[in-house]
Amino acid sequence: MHPGRYPNRQQGRQPRPSVRWVATVPPGEARPRPRGRRRPYTGPPRYPSPPRWGFPNLVWRPSTAVPGTASGGMQPRQRLRSTSRNAVTLLIALAALAGLAAIAEVWRYVLLLQSRTSALSPAVVGTSDAFVLAFALMTPIMALLAVGAALWWLFVARSVAAADAGQDVPRPAWQVLVGTLVPGMNVLLAGPIIAELEHAALRRPAHERPRPSRLVLAWWATWCANFVLAVVTVVWRLRDGVQADADGVVLSALTDACAAGLAIVTVVLVNRITRLLSPVDADVLALRQVVKVAGAPEPDRRPRPETSTR
Repeated sequence: MHPGRYPNRQQGRQPRPSVRWVATVPPGEARPRPRGRRRPYTGPPRYPSPPRWGFPNLVWRPSTAVPGTASGGMQPRQRLRSTSRNAVTLLIALAALAGLAAIAEVWRYVLLLQSRTSALSPAVVGTSDAFVLAFALMTPIMALLAVGAALWWLFVARSVAAADAGQDVPRPAWQVLVGTLVPGMNVLLAGPIIAELEHAALRRPAHERPRPSRLVLAWWATWCANFVLAVVTVVWRLRDGVQADADGVVLSALTDACAAGLAIVTVVLVNRITRLLSPVDADVLALRQVVKVAGAPEPDRRPRPETSTR
């Protein structure tokens, strides 16, 4: 503390003398602490009975997986595996619903053929209409969810593939959205987008032209066929007449069956590209696991006391 550093500068008063305060330890207090005598090691601790306390059973788990510990976000490859699982689950559900919708349409067409020569039971017709209406409502909703999950997986896979190749993604995000969601454009650009992703996942040079595999070509063909059938079905149902209604039922069945096939091919494609970008799955193959213990001696256990409750 230096009071004289800021003197009173008013006129007629003398500045105060500078005072310095120094704090010291009282005499006799600064004694060195005696060092404790180091005892020899006598082995691990022993207890007369099994202790009730202990560490949690987290020996084979990484530190970031312990609840309550600070950990960063998901790694890109972990996010890729997570999004692929979500997309595959929704696509399988879509394939199941689309297949059931196709079966319901086929059943309706069979009833139409039977109605030409005989009367139909109202209960059978009502059940068929209920099935057709229910699957016609659930299938588009599941298709929206599956398309959203597949698009999320596509963006994550593109970023992971570009990071592995050490280069930027070949297309910006808005072009991918236009090439997959806009009707008409998705027929032309969906195949090249998936071919570019497969090209990057196979670690091929960036200056080479992507050559899609048979799986990508099959997926692209199924995608185009599904789009064409959907457009033809919508246009055909605008016509009037009994024969137009019967043809609309057949086209709806073909569209639903093609949608189920497209979902199945998409599942195969997602799994293949995911395995190329992330070949080791932590959920299937653990990084640390005990396979076999051979030649280990039997543990030396103390006899249990007679008063033990266990």
